[in-house]
Amino acid sequence: MGPVDVELNATAAQLLARLCAELDTEDVSGVMSRALGLFEMAMRTRRQGGRLCFVTPQGEMRDVVF
Repeated sequence: MGPVDVELNATAAQLLARLCAELDTEDVSGVMSRALGLFEMAMRTRRQGGRLCFVTPQGEMRDVVF
C-alpha cells in the first residue's frame, strides 16, 4: 500500500509532534506506526483475556486502560 493522507485534530497533532520531539525524529509515519502497534497489542491482549501493564519506577504495576 502506498502513502495515504491522514487528517488529525489539534490534540492528536500536538501529541504526535511531542512524541516526535521526545524521540528526536522527523519520521512521523514511523511514530504513528509504533503508537498504533502498541494500541493494537493492548487491544489484542484484552480480547484474549489478558492485561497489558507498565511498571512504574517505584515497581508498581499500572494497567493500560482505554
